[in-house]
Amino acid sequence: MKVGVLQETYPGERRVALVPASLPTLEKAGLAVLVQSRAGEAAGYPDDTYRQRGAEIAASREDVFTQADIILQVRSLGANPQAGQSDVPLFREGQTVIGMAEPLTAAAEAKQLAGQGVNAFALELIPRITRAQSMDVLSSMATVAGYRAVLLASLHLPKMFPMLMTAAGTITAAKVFVIGAGVAGLQAIATSRKLGGVVQAYDVRPAVKEQVESLGAKFVMMELETESAEGKGGYAKAMGEEFYQKQRALMASVVAETDVVVTTAAIPGKPSPRLISKDAVEGMAPGSVIVDLAAERGGNCEVSAPDEIVVHDGVTILGPTNLPSEVPYHASQMFSKNITTFLLHLYGDGQIQFDLEDEITRETLVARGGQVVHPRLKETVADAEQAKP
Repeated sequence: MKVGVLQETYPGERRVALVPASLPTLEKAGLAVLVQSRAGEAAGYPDDTYRQRGAEIAASREDVFTQADIILQVRSLGANPQAGQSDVPLFREGQTVIGMAEPLTAAAEAKQLAGQGVNAFALELIPRITRAQSMDVLSSMATVAGYRAVLLASLHLPKMFPMLMTAAGTITAAKVFVIGAGVAGLQAIATSRKLGGVVQAYDVRPAVKEQVESLGAKFVMMELETESAEGKGGYAKAMGEEFYQKQRALMASVVAETDVVVTTAAIPGKPSPRLISKDAVEGMAPGSVIVDLAAERGGNCEVSAPDEIVVHDGVTILGPTNLPSEVPYHASQMFSKNITTFLLHLYGDGQIQFDLEDEITRETLVARGGQVVHPRLKETVADAEQAKP
């Protein structure tokens, strides 16, 4: 079988789904690789590096779709809803596509792929179980985002992070507050500490307190409801409004004394919880910086906006939505390892194995045989059909 690697078409996307170092592993499994010309160039992987590892370079995007049995993408149609439309007629029945697909909010795009007879897998749906850790693209990309968020904040902050004792006097260390201690949050903590910041962190899941403290940060406590705030797969889950009111009050008191805030709180498939109010922003010192990593889904901060820099009452609020693309070389390297491991999990005896008894396969399969097959998406598609006049 032949694996096709496409140049990404989502605006500003610089990653590539497969890097040259992954090719020998696929070749050993019996998979040939066809790469669209210049697919890896923006990430720092020119065509010659793929040729040297045994890949064939395709002159056009159409050639990849024509020849490849399996298409690998960073952003497949659901995660690239506009530019990705031009690819839809190029898919053929029985072809398999693997990539990030925004599956919980892109049921219409999943239906389009199903209509083309495509077998579609969404990498965001990789279950958080031990044997799937090496396939977990969300964790890999969150690591990059958490790191990059702190560097971004340091560029906009009119202060330095570390405490310095100089002949000109002592410079006080920057105070950093990280909201959400998942993968992105933990990386933000670690990066802030390496830069010399004094770090506090908060999460609705008290179980992460030990992880936060192991990185040298102080864990901010809040009296929690008796109901657990931890949902399936270790993610935070949506809570009641009374809980969020208490949370916002706590956030306001902490951010008022903070130079940099990095927010990472997200709930899969749902709007991001609003944690920092406009009033809380106005309580911060001028020159302070907020990096809202949840801006794409409504934001944790009331005044943030996706991919914009908002200055409110002297506070700079950043809402980046694709930080891994700003570090494309290593982000692509990590993504490639994840997608290669996932592909080899599916592949056997010269074909893709649709073993629905296997949790990883079952949970990631979005479309097959002309139908949307993932239970949650099937419900969304059915609801949309019923809503039509």
